Amino acid sequence: MNRPRLLVVEDDQDIATMLKMFFEHEKFQVTTVSTGREAVRKARTLMPNLILLDIILPDIDGYEVFRQIRSNPRTAHIPVIFLTQRDERYSRLQGLEMGADDYITKPFDPDELRLRIKNILKRIERERLTDPRTHFPSGRSIEEYLRRIIRRKDWSLVDIWIKHFDAFREVYGFIAADDALRFTAILITQVMDQMGKEDDFIGHPAESNFIIVTDEHRAGRIADHLKARFDEEVKTLYNYIDRERGYIVRKKEDGTEEKVPLMTLDIGILNAREHDFADIREITELAAQSHTQRRR
Repeated sequence: MNRPRLLVVEDDQDIATMLKMFFEHEKFQVTTVSTGREAVRKARTLMPNLILLDIILPDIDGYEVFRQIRSNPRTAHIPVIFLTQRDERYSRLQGLEMGADDYITKPFDPDELRLRIKNILKRIERERLTDPRTHFPSGRSIEEYLRRIIRRKDWSLVDIWIKHFDAFREVYGFIAADDALRFTAILITQVMDQMGKEDDFIGHPAESNFIIVTDEHRAGRIADHLKARFDEEVKTLYNYIDRERGYIVRKKEDGTEEKVPLMTLDIGILNAREHDFADIREITELAAQSHTQRRR
């Protein structure tokens, strides 16, 4: 089972340590930071399931951290719970007005906080806002983002499919397949941190499908670099024999064996300036067609 990622933004080391110990015992992966700027950076690279955010921080306050997280397409979907002092009624109201998912006052009951977090994560899963394996936006989150940019002409969509993923899952199993998806998500994040912009969008609309929305002049270089790195590093997911021979063997329904190449990426690029979209469904349809055009 996937362990939810929790980012704790708290400059009081005693509280941060207590939260880390408590939630690690509850099977969370917990990362703690003590400054607002580090919180913004970690939110973008770590892609946590939820952020616990103290309002009073030594550099920028929690409100500014929240504003930066919600204004960045890569992190806008991440739920946030504000940590406030008991007498900060104005702070609680301001946080909720800004769109925070919840707040809890200090000193707080860890069990109450645990229940609030689990309720938010259940709602997120129920509404299909993120993929539970990669923590990237999915479902409705992607649809809402595409609706916001559909009339603009300053973007390109990089449509990424993992070829031979189904065969890998059949031979290696579901746990290994989930590891392959997480491997791909980490690789995409690393490439985008290196070659993209902070406000580029990354999504996971289907099991072996990822998307990136970036500038037109970056899209091709990102696609080529991502494919090259994937082809080299994906070999670590295979055993020595499969890695050396360059394929896996699976049994077909008729009992015969079939050689299937190692996983690779099939990438298409859709440039918004070349189209007038009437509906977001046209974006996904044309993105699928872009694969054939790119291979020519």
